Amino acid sequence: MSHRVRPRHVAALLLSAGLLLGGCAGGLGGGFGEDGGSSVPKAVDEKAVDDKGAGGDEPDGARGGLGRAVPESAAGQQAVRPRKIPSLGPRTRSGIPGSSRQAVVVTGDAPDSNRATLVLYERDPVEGWRSVTDPWPAHNALKGWTDDHRQGDLRSPVGVFGLTDAGGRLPDPGTRLPYDRGPAFTLGGVGFEGEPLAGSFDHVVAINYNRKPGTTPLDWTRPLGAAKGGGIWIHVDHGGPTQGCVSIPMGRMKELLRWLDPSKHPQVVMGDVSSLGR
Repeated sequence: MSHRVRPRHVAALLLSAGLLLGGCAGGLGGGFGEDGGSSVPKAVDEKAVDDKGAGGDEPDGARGGLGRAVPESAAGQQAVRPRKIPSLGPRTRSGIPGSSRQAVVVTGDAPDSNRATLVLYERDPVEGWRSVTDPWPAHNALKGWTDDHRQGDLRSPVGVFGLTDAGGRLPDPGTRLPYDRGPAFTLGGVGFEGEPLAGSFDHVVAINYNRKPGTTPLDWTRPLGAAKGGGIWIHVDHGGPTQGCVSIPMGRMKELLRWLDPSKHPQVVMGDVSSLGR
């Protein structure tokens, strides 16, 4: 299943690149690039995603891990509470739809930091959430995070958003999401730290912030209005901060695309560690 990019979309992209990319898409023709390679920063301590690890045998709350709470039932048997995603507070957890069985959790180091980690989670109806990867290194927007994203503010939006559409300059690596391939994803120029941006949009997953789900990532529709920005994607890392997107190394990007399953209603849960803990 794929999206077709009509000529008018390409023309619109070239004429209005600055609008689409209130996020990183605004970089088409001057945005981000490369395949992550050796320029990708090392991951923050892989045991330190707020909960000091994605696993653990201690009960929920003991250290924020994915441990099971096992109170004794009246019959003397052990009851298992569904596990929660560590480091997420009640407000953030409530934003994840009950139908979702996949979550991409992006945890920023601090409100004004452009460094983050990304972990994939799956939910079992009985046992709850469990991590299926170690933390991956990631970048977010240059100035960090915001609860009120605006066009050009150079901050990534905090929240829970669906993941329904993908695309890129290179062929589909095997995703189950609709994938729009085309030259409109070609990017050049340099990033905020002078790093080359070529290849950043070789593969992308659109984050459903201020966009119409079920369309190519290049679609210009902005339900909340142009002032609220848009074009927020997960894309290939270029070794520096983004304009609003989340970026990960090329190999991890392919892994993510192959893992995402639309039948499991995947969501991205993203923000700095303090915001996610609310």
